[in-house]
Amino acid sequence: MLLGGSSAERGISLLSGNAVLQALLRSGVDAFAIDVDEHLVERLTSEPVDKIFNMLHGRGGEDGTLQGMLELMRIPYTGSGVLASALSMDKIKTKLIWQSLGLPTPRSSLLSADTDWSALIAALGEVVVKPAHEGSSIGMSMVKTAEQLKLAYEKASEYDAEIMAEQRIFGAEFTVPVIHGQVFPAIEMRTHHEFYDFDAKYIANDTQYFCPAPLSEEKTQELADICLKAFNAVDARDWGRIDVMQDQSGKFWLLEINTVPGMTDHSLVPMSAAALGISFDELVLRILDGDQFQRTSQEGGNKS
Repeated sequence: MLLGGSSAERGISLLSGNAVLQALLRSGVDAFAIDVDEHLVERLTSEPVDKIFNMLHGRGGEDGTLQGMLELMRIPYTGSGVLASALSMDKIKTKLIWQSLGLPTPRSSLLSADTDWSALIAALGEVVVKPAHEGSSIGMSMVKTAEQLKLAYEKASEYDAEIMAEQRIFGAEFTVPVIHGQVFPAIEMRTHHEFYDFDAKYIANDTQYFCPAPLSEEKTQELADICLKAFNAVDARDWGRIDVMQDQSGKFWLLEINTVPGMTDHSLVPMSAAALGISFDELVLRILDGDQFQRTSQEGGNKS
């Protein structure tokens, strides 16, 4: 089990990783946790494992670098491979892939210190400014004016060298897990905050969740189809979560993909699984090795 690390999402990774570790131990898996630092290779060399359960959020764990190292070390791991991890961590590249396949995603623009703030607002209207390589809504701002845009760019630049402005979609917000090729029930999130920000995700107790999302059968299927296509488009595997907006006309818009979603008590993948009658512990085992997972009592020694 890998958790922690040094990204801006370290705190959430620790919570997610410890929750998953306890589930593995309850299920009889010979599991232990490694808080990732510069000694990771040494740890993995001195203490070999059968498979890594990766719960590192953000850069260094979700961007392909860890995956490349594990590939070279020939250690199996959960989640997407090098290509999908690197693509999905880059919101700009992900959108380019989706756009090339005709999948709906809001218009966007890469920002720099030389950006004409007024011209961009005139072209896109209200926008969402966010670091291109962060998750958990870290560094995000909702922007209406050129003055706000410049300030939002400066705020986001504290977290990343590449900043994007994305046309803001007004309407319902959904997230849809995909696990081993199966689209799990969509969740609609409603918050009193301006948007579904870090506080609304992990701290606030007044955020409302509706699962399965209150959509018609036709719209539910449409959303599932779009999300599965988006997941496969970046070559993702094992598990992940797609974030989507639905505008006031009913059209769905893809925002981003998370290849190592949160697994805390506020997290959404476990909530979606519960709607199918899948417990947290069973969900963890499915992610670890699909439906073919054999418990330690049968095999006598899986380590994660």
